[in-house]
Amino acid sequence: MDKARNPYAPGAGTPPPTLAGRDEILSRATLALERVKSGRPEKSFVAVGLRGVGKTVIMNQAHQLAEQQGYSVAYMEAYDGISLASELAKKLRPLLIKLSKREQIGDLAKKAMRTLRGFASAFNVSISGFDVSISPEEGSADTGDIAADLPDLFFSIAEAAKSQGTAIAIIIDEMQYLSEDDMDALIMAVHRCNQRLLPLMLFGAGLPQLRGKMGNAKSYVERLFDFPTVDALEASAAARAIEEPAHAEGVVYEADALLEILNQTQCYPYFLQEWGHASWNEASDNKITAENVQKATGSALQRLDDSFFRVRLDRMTPTEKKYMRALAELGPGSHRSGEVAATYGAAVASVAPMRSSLIAKGMIYSPAHGDTAFTVPLFDDFMKREIPEFKTDSR
Repeated sequence: MDKARNPYAPGAGTPPPTLAGRDEILSRATLALERVKSGRPEKSFVAVGLRGVGKTVIMNQAHQLAEQQGYSVAYMEAYDGISLASELAKKLRPLLIKLSKREQIGDLAKKAMRTLRGFASAFNVSISGFDVSISPEEGSADTGDIAADLPDLFFSIAEAAKSQGTAIAIIIDEMQYLSEDDMDALIMAVHRCNQRLLPLMLFGAGLPQLRGKMGNAKSYVERLFDFPTVDALEASAAARAIEEPAHAEGVVYEADALLEILNQTQCYPYFLQEWGHASWNEASDNKITAENVQKATGSALQRLDDSFFRVRLDRMTPTEKKYMRALAELGPGSHRSGEVAATYGAAVASVAPMRSSLIAKGMIYSPAHGDTAFTVPLFDDFMKREIPEFKTDSR
């Protein structure tokens, strides 16, 4: 078939042609946005899940939903070593400039501009676009302590938005990379706005360990945030994600072909796009067969190995790779940390720092106390392909 017409979209955060199985979480987001903007109490939410389940796609959808309801939106992606103060100052500046250009600029909007200027100065953030006549708001968000300053900044901006009949949405992807101090300050800032029913909402996304990390920062997070889990799709939704884009192009799947894709991908959204893309390219007419899918599996796995999987493996040290290969040796799912250490060939205590490092790098997580699992679906199979022979030092 014509490869230029291939409808599938295997990419990082690329919206799929059919966003199937996410209606409930997007409906919750829509309702939350409506309630917050109207001054009613509502939790912000943080979506958690493994790599490749579509968390970034959901954040982008939340961005669109917020803008449709008249929100001003600041969107950012966290990364290892990020300064939350620096990134937020840069992302919030255009929102306040936009508010300040409305016909009637109230005192609260002017105060928010001054508060942001003082916040930026306190954290040595250079941002352009301020009128030279705007001086910092003395005594507000200007101490250089993010735990004290970020709540002041959010409060000031949310008050300004409320005074002009609008609202603020802050969207942070990959939230697990925030430092403990930044996470603590962010939670407190959202909490302060919630206490006054101010129109500011946080949407976040991150790996499964994020829920525990936020809970460790503040004990009240469960009362402040919803934590919807984003997982593999139900089989019916996965079938829609595969079939509907093809049907729009006049192409159908044989039943066995569709079943083979669902089995190979385990219904994970990113992998569905990879197998759909590869299967389309293997087909020669307007029907995709099980034989097409079987041939496509080799090219889909090669693409995943060369990019999605290997880019993560390349960040690991030799001993970390060995630890992950030991985890893979035990098979899919989660395993007791003691079992992983024994397979690795060392005592639990001696590999504990390496396990912590891999959690910090986002490669593994702990589904329950003492358990260990990959954050990337199908990574155990990749490790076995990458390192076929595995022996511990003790064997």
